[in-house]
Amino acid sequence: MDEYGHFVDWDKMDVSAQSQDTKELTCTDFHELKQLARQGYWAKNHSLRAKVYHKLISNIPCRTVTPDANVYRDIVVKIIGKRNSGSLPLPEFVDNSLIPTYCLNAEGIGAIRKIILCIANQFPDISFCPALPSVIALLLHYSKDEAECFEQVCRILACNDPSKRLIDQTFLAFESSCMTFGDLVNKYCQAAHKLMVAVSEDVLEVYSDWQRWLFGELPMAYIARVFDVFLVEGYKVLYRVALALLKFFHKVRAGQPMESDSIQQDIRAFVRDIAKSVSPERLLEKAFAIRLFSRKEIQLLQMANEKALQQKGITVKQKRQNVHLAVHAENFKSEIVSVKEMRDIWSWIPERFALCQPLLLFTTLEHGCSLSRFYSHSEGHEPTLLLIKTTAEEVCGAYLSTDWSERRRGGNKLSFFGTGECFVFRLQPEVERYEWVIIKHPELASTGSETENHAPPASSTLSSSSVPSDPSDRLSPFLAARHFNLPSKTASMFMAGSSECIIVGGGDGQALYLDADLNHGRTSHCNTFNNQPLCSESFQISILEVWGFRD
Repeated sequence: MDEYGHFVDWDKMDVSAQSQDTKELTCTDFHELKQLARQGYWAKNHSLRAKVYHKLISNIPCRTVTPDANVYRDIVVKIIGKRNSGSLPLPEFVDNSLIPTYCLNAEGIGAIRKIILCIANQFPDISFCPALPSVIALLLHYSKDEAECFEQVCRILACNDPSKRLIDQTFLAFESSCMTFGDLVNKYCQAAHKLMVAVSEDVLEVYSDWQRWLFGELPMAYIARVFDVFLVEGYKVLYRVALALLKFFHKVRAGQPMESDSIQQDIRAFVRDIAKSVSPERLLEKAFAIRLFSRKEIQLLQMANEKALQQKGITVKQKRQNVHLAVHAENFKSEIVSVKEMRDIWSWIPERFALCQPLLLFTTLEHGCSLSRFYSHSEGHEPTLLLIKTTAEEVCGAYLSTDWSERRRGGNKLSFFGTGECFVFRLQPEVERYEWVIIKHPELASTGSETENHAPPASSTLSSSSVPSDPSDRLSPFLAARHFNLPSKTASMFMAGSSECIIVGGGDGQALYLDADLNHGRTSHCNTFNNQPLCSESFQISILEVWGFRD
């Protein structure tokens, strides 16, 4: 059809969707280019898309010595020889990945293996890269020959711009991206996440498939549209589209019985057949409607997850041992929640801490109802989990991201601190997690004159002394005041503690207040989104437990 169609089986392509209009792309402005990519400006012209890909990939900043087309021509005969390309064993770093054909002809399918082996020869530092076969198969559509495709893929792999992440090339990077995706699902796809928790023993096992959905199961017309935007905007686009896929899966399959014994298989099948329910345009529209974290915030979350994996020694591919299901029945005993309920809570916490096991730090049954003892047993631990059972058999709690010792920064005042990873939840009578907003009702603390005088209004700002001077060991992307210089009136208003009381701000207008004797508490609720309250507006505490996280 054109000079770039050498590897394409045109009988399998929807040629009617291709435009023969001669188009050129002359813009260089990033924002204009981004809009054109999202709109599919070059999507219906095979030749134009090939030229745009070549231009975008040529502009990727790379290592000084990056293999090019001439290198491929020099090494391919030595590496492949006269062997049939279909019988060539693939390197371990592609992890038995699917090798999608994407409407390629027999020569194109054989070329995928040849290019992978030549890349393995030139990039010995790649240890895990399951997306590579898909990227090569896609770029063969828009390359004049194997050598040109090889050069384009090498440029993507050799990108040395620290702010422009493209393809994961190590197991550590891949696994941390899966954890990051799990964190994003937990925040942006809560209904789908709730379904995953209900039907899967290991939620991260499901989320570890997220790149396979894109680079393996997604049909050619869809992944090409995703790749258009990916080359302009980078890695964040992949998270967006995967989240959109999960949202559509939940919407289409909600209330229906599973089609197989595995939710993983069901999602894969849905993505393979996505054309039955969602168009490429609708998928991208949904993806970009998600108000996702900034690129910098996602990068910080990725770093935090990588650090957690390194500390656990999980840096290379190994036989999975359900390391992410750390609540072991034989080692866990709580007077408030069952093992199953604790595992449900564990599915809500950030993935880097889900690697840990729960450790009981404080219980009123053993340590008494003393706020000072609560602090002394909880301090030095970050994060912590608060569990409360009321005399009315209600069970609620909070995930608290920050060490309670931070409260001392305010002196004797009721000081607010913490991060946006804090949340409150209810387990009985019904399960509900309340996503964080900010503490909207500091007047809950107005039980004593001193506390009332020092409770800041919702619009108050933090003094400079309340911001730690060294945030280097705090990699959470939610540390607004510490990392992003956001208005302090919306930052660090998640937890509060003094000698008189504790306040935890949850989402949807929820806030939890506990008095100094740990016998009484109450909640605030704004009826946002018609959510049920956390528990009774005023309640008596039967048992209170604080749990830490043990490596």
